[in-house]
Amino acid sequence: MAHQIVALIAEYGLLLVFLNVLVEQAGLPLPAVPTLVVAGALSAAGRLPLWGVLLVALAGCLISDFAWYAAGRRYGAGVMRTLCRISLSPDSCVKQSELRFQRWRAPVLLVAKFVPGLSTVAPPLVGAIGLAPRVFLLFDVLGSLLWAGTALALGYLFADGVERVLAALEGTGTLAVELLGALLAAYILLKWWQRRRLLVALRMARIEVDELAQALRSARPPLVFDVRAAGSRELDGRAIPGALAFDPLALDALLAGVPRERELVLYCNCPNEFSAARAAQLLKAQGYRQVRPLRGGLDAWAAAGHAVEGVQIEAPAPQRASPAV
Repeated sequence: MAHQIVALIAEYGLLLVFLNVLVEQAGLPLPAVPTLVVAGALSAAGRLPLWGVLLVALAGCLISDFAWYAAGRRYGAGVMRTLCRISLSPDSCVKQSELRFQRWRAPVLLVAKFVPGLSTVAPPLVGAIGLAPRVFLLFDVLGSLLWAGTALALGYLFADGVERVLAALEGTGTLAVELLGALLAAYILLKWWQRRRLLVALRMARIEVDELAQALRSARPPLVFDVRAAGSRELDGRAIPGALAFDPLALDALLAGVPRERELVLYCNCPNEFSAARAAQLLKAQGYRQVRPLRGGLDAWAAAGHAVEGVQIEAPAPQRASPAV
């Protein structure tokens, strides 16, 4: 089996590398690093042109990445939310993407391919914020070359070790392939189970958008918190009027003077209101009894025709979050 794989890469190496990189960067769970490592080992043996492999890997990255980048520029942050919604770890997908984008901005493309879950969402993310095409291409080319070049270099430098591993796999026949398939299936099942358990743990009452709109017009309106990361708020540019930025690291200042019976509403723009529900759990642990996430988040609020305002990137002063009741 291993001999057949090597022979296949040796005969159709450039095409196979291109297709593997293309589909992986498109989001399919078909890792290209093992193929690149084997291609690097074959290059050391003179069976594949090293620079040719690097160029086709770069082409696969650029085609897939630019397609996602263009989708992000056209459809905005909704593309990233869609990707995270179908992810096995949607909340992790959203949070990691927001945090790394917030810290790195365009240079996130230099490291994105080394971080699981970030490689696919980074191009539409920078596209949604309006990063210029030439800047995107510059950083994406550099990041793609760094990623593919690292895998090829490992295969090239440790060609003897790669050959020994392949020989050992060949000696096991189909057992190694079956074991790898079983491990992959077990990983997917584990992530699905974790996602399901999280959904159950975050199951709580939601407030509907029309109900919130009516409550905000009452004499005792609820206190509304925007739990999105700063990068996500900047990317979207919208907020529910009067909403306060939620900072779990500054709860004492944020909730100073807010009675435990005060109604609190939290919203995000994440799958199944993950972030809002987690923040609601945190507030309930602090003793607040009337805490509900907004069903559908900001998108549902805006789609219902309710007013939005420009987002405030900086967190409001603590006294704004502590109105008297």
